[in-house]
Amino acid sequence: MSMPISPLEIAANVFNLLSVWFSARNSVHTWWSGIVGCALYSVMFAGVRLYADVTLQIFFIASCIVGWWYWKKGGRKEKADAEEARIVTSDGGGTATSETVATELPITRVAPITALAFAVLAALAAAGYGALLHGFTDAANPFIDSAVLALSILAQLLMVARKIETWPVWVAVDCIAVPLYASKGLWLTAAVYAFFLVLVVMGWLRWSKLIARGDRIDTRIAAFSDTGSARSDA
Repeated sequence: MSMPISPLEIAANVFNLLSVWFSARNSVHTWWSGIVGCALYSVMFAGVRLYADVTLQIFFIASCIVGWWYWKKGGRKEKADAEEARIVTSDGGGTATSETVATELPITRVAPITALAFAVLAALAAAGYGALLHGFTDAANPFIDSAVLALSILAQLLMVARKIETWPVWVAVDCIAVPLYASKGLWLTAAVYAFFLVLVVMGWLRWSKLIARGDRIDTRIAAFSDTGSARSDA
């Protein structure tokens, strides 16, 4: 099956390429570009009956909104002295003031047992949603499409939480998605996902270097993590 490359497919892939490139650079701009790209992808996938991918794009849009806020404001709260400022009272006394500021969310790791649990849940979700699509819709390749859905949701949640394990999951997604989209005649999208694989590896290496830099390790961040963490330099 072969389809001509449409302006819609071109625009969707341009914005999603930007989003992946920004994420590989550990940049918050990954989120707004992802929202635009996913909205365009949802229309495109609906046209070729990849309904799990349509569901996935809706999830991506919501998670991009959350991720945008979380990356900017979701880090540890820190107390900052307000330059020795004092509030003068009527009797001449005063009280020191401070303000709470939000820091950017650092890169951290997922504990091995948690990673295993996530993998099992993703497999069960893919099988369950694939069965629903197979039984109740005319979806094309429902189980393979659902595997892309389940693994992409897992990878995106890890990305929102700024976990380095997001990258190996994205590797799995791209390896499944490339032949799936090629089989539906979406040759540009298949080629872009193959290129995504290169960007994913680049992002994985970059984030690994950030975590390895001792001056950027923050061992006080403990949620879902059994190691230190690295601050963003985006």
